Amino acid sequence: MHAGPRDVAQIRLDNALALFDEFVHHTVKHPDAATLRGLERRFAERLQIQPSYWSQIKGRSRQIGERLARQFEQLCHKPYGWMDQPHDEFTPAAPLPDESDAQHNMPRDDDERFIVGLVLTYYRRHPERAKTRLLDLLGEVLTPTPSPAPPSPPAGRKPAAPADDPRDLWQRTQAGVAPLKRKK
Repeated sequence: MHAGPRDVAQIRLDNALALFDEFVHHTVKHPDAATLRGLERRFAERLQIQPSYWSQIKGRSRQIGERLARQFEQLCHKPYGWMDQPHDEFTPAAPLPDESDAQHNMPRDDDERFIVGLVLTYYRRHPERAKTRLLDLLGEVLTPTPSPAPPSPPAGRKPAAPADDPRDLWQRTQAGVAPLKRKK
């Protein structure tokens, strides 16, 4: 999930998100968006913090300090210091058969979680405007621009096979995407 060593703030954030996932899986079998909003409020109550504070933690505008980390551990029945240690067992090695699509669609790293959170926040504040603008934006990005037709080969010759192998196409696609800027 992360390249290189993680700092304590990132480990605590990852563990807090793992605790939330654990809470969700113990509470609801197949959560939808509306259920998740309610579960986030209930999870914050369980941790004895405000739902807005939990949202700020998830959005990385607040960090989990020493006292709050111990509070999370105590209220979630984890041993002392659990929040400060990486726990890779929370990332399943192979998804269960009915979860494969859900795992594929879940954010894979902090940048993806940030973007998904940003889009959800915008959508929750202005649902109709968000739908319209996001569909317009994604339509522009995802709709291929028509390219001019290639010249037809001379009579008796077969057309050349496409030179785009998947790996080359993927690398060209990645080169066109700029990384997110770090928060200040």
